[in-house]
Amino acid sequence: MNKVLLLITMIPILVFSQEKEVLRYFTSKDNLVGVKNQKGEIIIPAQFKIYSDLKDGEVVDGETILFDGEKKGDKPQKNTWGYVYDRKGNFLYTPFLYDNGPDYFVEGLRRFVKNGKIGFADRNGKTVIEPKHDFVDHFTYGYASFCDGCKRNDDDGYIKVPGEKWGMMNTKGETVQPLTKYSDKDVKIVGKYYPYPFHYNEKEKNILQFFDKQNKLLSDLYYVNVYNKIPEKEKRLFFEIVERPKENFPYYQVNTYDYTKYDLGMLNRFKFLVSEDGKTFYTIRDYNEKKVPFGEWLRNEIEEAKQFQKEHPDNPNKFKDNQN
Repeated sequence: MNKVLLLITMIPILVFSQEKEVLRYFTSKDNLVGVKNQKGEIIIPAQFKIYSDLKDGEVVDGETILFDGEKKGDKPQKNTWGYVYDRKGNFLYTPFLYDNGPDYFVEGLRRFVKNGKIGFADRNGKTVIEPKHDFVDHFTYGYASFCDGCKRNDDDGYIKVPGEKWGMMNTKGETVQPLTKYSDKDVKIVGKYYPYPFHYNEKEKNILQFFDKQNKLLSDLYYVNVYNKIPEKEKRLFFEIVERPKENFPYYQVNTYDYTKYDLGMLNRFKFLVSEDGKTFYTIRDYNEKKVPFGEWLRNEIEEAKQFQKEHPDNPNKFKDNQN
């Protein structure tokens, strides 16, 4: 286990497999992209027109292969972008089109489209929720709204249609009904309350305590550049484990939410990784999910907060430099 943990600290991205073969994207003479293995054998033929800044010979990161573009001779499904394959070259799914590209992983899941319906896959490409609804939002605090009979417009939104039906699902894909009686721990979504969706064992509770013990410090860092005065009781942050260790991903992912249970940053702001043994803490740095040791990230955040406050002395949410 110690050797495994040492290896984790050496890997700059969320990729972990001691025996994983190196795969590389390659570009053909007609500027189409495919994938080869380290022997130069073609795993996926060059048949994709890519619109990102992918470079010839670039290493395939992660447990699946994403082609961020169009496939030659293929008519894409409506509301999709890109193609995802496994590392053996088998097609898996077409991601849902979001923000002018393939959908992001949010709370460990990415939306995909099959026969006009939306489902969810994990980072290993495994289908977690079968596609059965016309539209499903990304997950936030363990819940995602869905609708049937709705119609999408050209701005990633939806046009109200008579007879459309909306509901709420959990991360198992089960429909959840709103509560008639609720507690402060339950979550309010669009005016209705739903059951608190998270359950933890003792090790996981200890992981969350690491963050909660620093709640004041972390909330002050987050709100220092917010120009609306935030009452102290509304500055409290909530930390939840949204993804657990699995094959090729030996981490717990912890997301941060504000007092309304709204994710502070859907992509990477205030998101953390914890090693499988619960002892090593990281922060996700950017959209490529590069990780940084928590202590290093915290020192940088403190310095940036002090510098911001120095340059903007009128900021209403003060960061106090005497916290431990």
